[in-house]
Formats: sequence, structure tokens, C-alpha cells
Amino acid sequence: MIRVVVADDHSAIRSGLSMILATADDIEVVGEAADGDVALGQARALRPDVVLMDVRMPGTDGIAATREITAAGLAHVLVLTTFDIDEYVFGALQAGASGFLLKSATAAELTAAVRAVAAGDGVLAPQVTRTLIDAFAATRPVPARQPAGIGDLTDREREVLDCLGDGLTNQQIAGRLFIGETTVKTHVSRVLTKLGVSSRVQAAIIARELPAS
Repeated sequence: MIRVVVADDHSAIRSGLSMILATADDIEVVGEAADGDVALGQARALRPDVVLMDVRMPGTDGIAATREITAAGLAHVLVLTTFDIDEYVFGALQAGASGFLLKSATAAELTAAVRAVAAGDGVLAPQVTRTLIDAFAATRPVPARQPAGIGDLTDREREVLDCLGDGLTNQQIAGRLFIGETTVKTHVSRVLTKLGVSSRVQAAIIARELPAS
């Protein structure tokens, strides 16, 4: 079972999301939170696989909670937002969120996204991922030097990082590099560790900022 905590300051939205997820045989909602502090506390106590995180909440917001949850390795975070791309989404992704989902998403899209994030994969179509990463990178200054950890990557890990920068899923990376998905997951994990980041989106942003080889 995929264990999920739903964090949103609107009780009706929390209830709606929980009801949708409850219809999936492989997903269990183990907790709900109305603010970032409670979401963080539940992540620590319940150790869910995924936290559905609204970024705009009173008190400790979703961005701060996401940063603490991902830094401690407590759960994957899937950001919920009413906007396609804005500064809150950027902040959440920089904080380590695995991706974002619009609150207008269908029930099928929501459950598919939760399953993907729980598996350590991305939740966005490649073209959307590239648009998001490009928009995010455009708001940040070009690094003065090569990011730490890049030099530690093997040739294969650099290829995997390039694939992440193109917004590919594990399955698509496997197809491009002619390797198994299990091997891809191992490489992705090593890339994240060496780069010192907690999500593939953060790694993708680094990949997009690197000069073309």
C-alpha cells in the first residue's frame, strides 16, 4: 500500500482528495494536515510514502515543510497548486518536491501521480517538465562554476542526468540508454546523492544549467 498524507488548509479540498485516493486499492490516506507544521509532524510520525502538499497554507507554509520533509528523507512530496507555474511552485521544487499537480486534475491523474512519485519517478509529461525547468532556470543566475558533485559522476550517470534534464521518466530513460528500469533507478539515486539534491526535478534543473557538451 502507498501511504499518503494530504496537506491543505481547506477542509473540503482535503476531504475531496482523500475520498478520491480512498477509491484506489493500492493507496491509503493515513493522515490529513491543515498547515505545514502538522504536515511535518505527521510525516515524522507516520512516515508516509507521499505527502500531497498545498504550498499556500497559514503558519509554516508548504515550501518550508517540503524542505524539511525532503531534507530528512521522510517522504516524497507532490505539490498541489491552482496555478500552472508560479513562484510558489518554483520554491517548492527548489525545496525538493518531486513535482507538482494542479488541483483541477482528474481522479485518474491524481492517483497516477501519487503512484509515480511513490515509485521515485516524475509526474509530469516531458514537454511540461522541460517548460517548467526552463522557466525556473531563467529566473536564476547562471552558476559561476560547475555545481558540486558533477565531476564525481560517471559517464553513464552524466547520460542519466542529461535524460533527467530532458524530463524523461525512468521508463523513457531505460529506452534511450538501452538499460533496465531497475538499473535506471540505481543510477538516478546515485546522481541525486552525488549532486546533494533530494529530487529528480532539482537534478534536472542542474542539468539544464550546465553548458552544452
